[in-house]
Amino acid sequence: MYKSVIRPLFFSMQPETAHDVMRAASRCANLPLVSTVIAGLRGESDARLRVSVAGLSFANPVGLAAGLDKNAELLGLWSALGFGHVELGTVTALSQPGNPKPRIFRYPCDEALINRMGFPSEGADMVARRLSSMKKRLTALPPIGLNIGKSKVTDIDHAIEDYLYSYKTLAPLADYVTVNVSSPNTPGLRQLQERERLSALLVAIQGINVDKKPLFVKVAPDLSHAAIEEVIDCCDAAGVAGLIATNTTLSREGLSVETNETGGLSGKPLRQKALEVVRFIGTRVRGKMALIGAGGIASYEHVLDMLSAGASAVQVYTGLIYEGPGIVRIICRDLTRYMDAHGCTSLAEAAALWENRS
Repeated sequence: MYKSVIRPLFFSMQPETAHDVMRAASRCANLPLVSTVIAGLRGESDARLRVSVAGLSFANPVGLAAGLDKNAELLGLWSALGFGHVELGTVTALSQPGNPKPRIFRYPCDEALINRMGFPSEGADMVARRLSSMKKRLTALPPIGLNIGKSKVTDIDHAIEDYLYSYKTLAPLADYVTVNVSSPNTPGLRQLQERERLSALLVAIQGINVDKKPLFVKVAPDLSHAAIEEVIDCCDAAGVAGLIATNTTLSREGLSVETNETGGLSGKPLRQKALEVVRFIGTRVRGKMALIGAGGIASYEHVLDMLSAGASAVQVYTGLIYEGPGIVRIICRDLTRYMDAHGCTSLAEAAALWENRS
């Protein structure tokens, strides 16, 4: 029904208009009764799908990537749809409108999006108030991550203070916090992936992380291997819990049409690049840091690709838009069927079998 009726309706609208309509319609899922009814449609979760990531227990490996719920408005919906974890944001310290519209572009033939949103955010204070209220009303929520980024008006040399404000405001409400230094849509932001700046930022955040909340860093897919090694070294030295690989890409490789639109590309064309980055990081952080894979994931095969490359869990974004709200249920069902067919007792066993398939 989604692909034959709902998606064509949404795709007849401008992308951000469709997103706003979906967001408005989905707020009813924040009502406990509605959330419970939706949750009942997804079926029981198989215990073999449970994964441990940075000391957190996820009911399944499929999480929601930051970007779809920037202001913590739809937590009830994500929980009801069965996501193993939910990452909200990106949230900035200051309220800001983001970049001028239009700023999202669909490429259906490639199952891709280009976005240059630029962190539209209601600001850390407002998001904290809303999330606090929601957590009091909703029960049985999955682990929640808060993704924080730099406010656009904040100079790069004052970025640390900006991140610290967001961290102090939001961390008490989160199960983990992700530091976003890799979006291509905020001028100068990716400079924060450079060794000196990243090290100073992470040390400052860990300095106020008195509760030892797991801290993640989200990395760009466009970094060289040498630059990724530097990021890993900084994260390891600062005691970071894990990495999320990857953010959107500035490359247009894999896109079948010519476009002059700027911004980050996500979806199917990003999949192989993201997988290669995860594989590279996985060989270097295994046993030291957690790793979450993101980029073009839309099926159980893509999940197994990421897990066999070294990820402990994955996140979806563009796949949800093209595959629909049943994506978590379908992926988990297919993972379970794969494990049943091959006698696997755990996801780790399934990933190992997948990696060594002929």
